Amino acid sequence: MKKQVFIYDTTLRDGNQAKGLSLSLEDKLTIARKLDDFGVDYIEGGWPNATNPTDVEFFARARKMTWKYAKIAAFGSTCRPNGKPEEDASLRHLVDTQAPVITIFGKSWDLHVTDVLRTTLEENLRMIRDSVAFLKKHASEVVYDAEHFFDGYKANPEYAMSTLRAAKEGGADCLVLCDTNGGMALSWELEEITALVKRTLDAPLGIHVHNDTGVAIANSLAAVRAGATQVQGVFNGYGERCGNANLTVIVPDLQLKMGYKVVTDEQLGKLRSLSLSISEVANLTDDIRQPYVGEAAFAHKGGAHVDGVMKVARSFEHIDPALVGNARDFIVSNQSGSSLIWDKIRAIVPEVDKRSPEVAAILAEVKHKEDSGYHFEIADASFQLLARRHLGLFQDRFEFLGFKSTEERKEDGGLHSEFSLKLKVGNEVEETSAVGNGPVDAMNAAMLKGLIRFFPNLKSLELIDFKVRVLDNAKGTGATVRVWTRYLDHAHPEMEPYGTIGVSTNIIEASWLALMDGIHYKLMRG
Repeated sequence: MKKQVFIYDTTLRDGNQAKGLSLSLEDKLTIARKLDDFGVDYIEGGWPNATNPTDVEFFARARKMTWKYAKIAAFGSTCRPNGKPEEDASLRHLVDTQAPVITIFGKSWDLHVTDVLRTTLEENLRMIRDSVAFLKKHASEVVYDAEHFFDGYKANPEYAMSTLRAAKEGGADCLVLCDTNGGMALSWELEEITALVKRTLDAPLGIHVHNDTGVAIANSLAAVRAGATQVQGVFNGYGERCGNANLTVIVPDLQLKMGYKVVTDEQLGKLRSLSLSISEVANLTDDIRQPYVGEAAFAHKGGAHVDGVMKVARSFEHIDPALVGNARDFIVSNQSGSSLIWDKIRAIVPEVDKRSPEVAAILAEVKHKEDSGYHFEIADASFQLLARRHLGLFQDRFEFLGFKSTEERKEDGGLHSEFSLKLKVGNEVEETSAVGNGPVDAMNAAMLKGLIRFFPNLKSLELIDFKVRVLDNAKGTGATVRVWTRYLDHAHPEMEPYGTIGVSTNIIEASWLALMDGIHYKLMRG
């Protein structure tokens, strides 16, 4: 039987500390659902306290949700020096989340104890022990993150080990060794120290490293070799400074290269989709050269490489791209991703013939749209509509005849946004207009206003997210933009929110395309 390694994701907290990244409540919930579907063992929701209402609300919402695989973890610190855990506001906030897992960090480096906390070494041990013991009364699991452990071990190994013993005495379920500075231990050093801890302490170990010297992935794998059974990190490697250990690479490395059990084969096949979805929700450009999941990860351009792959794929590819949900791409023949699209089509109509003209038309249109900037991995509703139209399974319920968007500056300096449109439903033509907080809000209001009379079930539809991505910055204000939306259908609370997409050099048109797909998809599924 393969040994199990548990994945502890910190995208919603550590990842959210990355420069240029700010996740809303809906962003966090969306990413959490995707992580759970992928089979992540632990999802750290954030640090709930009085100054962070978004994280407090996240845990309130998470309590009402059903999680298939993941345990939700709340994050915080030990109690303050000379304070009682039961009277510590930070610890009370953690307990109030009712999260099944609570993770706290404490000081392992004597420098931090004396110069940052400004307390005694003995008091720090008491804080760790008592904080863990208090939280064990309120949570199923308590994870202890030994902050700056490798710095501390190099400076004062005996004291660093005593902090781990204090956490163990308090009842911690897992002791996580942290390279918080991301540069104190290279892989061979980290593996040696982790192995020593494993030999000395009879306790489950975890690893949490940052990427300041570019070896966070290697360090995480080295820690597993040395006995760690929990790996903390962030999908796509987002995080403060140079980022956290990249789980998008670590997970397949562990499972495909080192033989550990992490997720099912089916879940691993969703890795590329997960990576793209997270980058889209985070509104960050995905890295096309990212190992395993990048658009160029299995791209071959001419010459001996293409010839070799066509004869024997493994001669130039270290794995089958399909294992991680990716696809081989011969740049010269422009055939990227057709197998993935074919799988999606078969999910709609299992008996469809791959050689049918309908399938050929779908493949051609998807390829054309993706060349222009579409990403159907993060907008399955738009793909479903495109495919079902070609397969004769869906016909638009209304026809767009035209629209007009106006922006007028008022005397008080404010902007007046109004959107007028003309639609045809059956034999009836509907003209309507609405104002809103900007042109897109006015557009959405006008569209729903004009259609609810014909389709009352649209009242249950809520637009919960709207993002704009500029695709070619070099063209300035003439650049192509991609609009991504997410909808929540209150008539089907058991179904997850769905995404749509629109691409154009005109932001109004891109928004219109995405919003129209949102309406059409709702009408399609009822």
